[in-house]
Amino acid sequence: MIVLKRFTGALRLLPLTLLLAGPALAQSADPVHEPAVPTAAPHPWELLMQTPESPVQHAIENLHNFVLIIILAITALVGVLLVVVLTRFNAKRHPVPSRTSHNTPLEVAWTLIPALILVVIAIPSFKLVFYEDHASHPALTVQVTGHQWYWEYSYPGEGKIDFSSYIVPSKDLKPGQRRLLTASAPMVVPAGEDIQVLTTSSDVIHSFFVPSLGLQRYAIPGRTIRTWFRADKPGLYVGECNQICGTNHSRMPINILAVTPKQFQAWVVYAKKQYADNAPVPTNLTASAGGVPAPVR
Repeated sequence: MIVLKRFTGALRLLPLTLLLAGPALAQSADPVHEPAVPTAAPHPWELLMQTPESPVQHAIENLHNFVLIIILAITALVGVLLVVVLTRFNAKRHPVPSRTSHNTPLEVAWTLIPALILVVIAIPSFKLVFYEDHASHPALTVQVTGHQWYWEYSYPGEGKIDFSSYIVPSKDLKPGQRRLLTASAPMVVPAGEDIQVLTTSSDVIHSFFVPSLGLQRYAIPGRTIRTWFRADKPGLYVGECNQICGTNHSRMPINILAVTPKQFQAWVVYAKKQYADNAPVPTNLTASAGGVPAPVR
């Protein structure tokens, strides 16, 4: 009798258990979930650069601030010299103008000082260019191919993972998602790891640009250009193509979803099944991309 009562009680709780477990079961297919509000994205009336979220962007911002100090110093010096010239060397104070045409020390100074300033700027600039070029020991390589007008992501070191990412139409956006900056499928990477990015294009020149991660590389047909980044923390980082590549240039958003290494490994298992039979790119993207014209082949 006691066993029967317990069994009956368990049956009564079964609908509630299934109701609570329903969302978890529905989400188990995809081990990572894109947050509605991006970790790093542009904001209205933003004047400064986005908050740096990678070592590369930190280095870019440091160089920017260093050069800005030099520019401000030069501007202040030129402003002071202009005021001195206007107040001391005018027709009222010097009715008879001087006929001096050369000043050797002054000419040497205004030639050498700008050259030295350029050398001071060039040294950290070249270091940054080499620093951005490639990671010495990347944990992951992602091949990025630009198309008119969408992105294709391939993971050559993780098996047959290859998928396309389109813009999400405005009518399909969820609360918190950004218009023109939300993609149908993000590039998923592990946070805290060096990620090598190889960019190329199938048609015209595109640009792979994610400002908060310091990513800026052209995608050029017939060429493969490399760079790298490391997301400091898990989150969603957004960017877009900033090269005028055609009619729908403004409809090539880039979403990079950084997750924990454990979540990434779970996603790899999921992606190998999800994209095992990756269908060819549709000839008409009206249904999948909200009115985006067919890609140029």
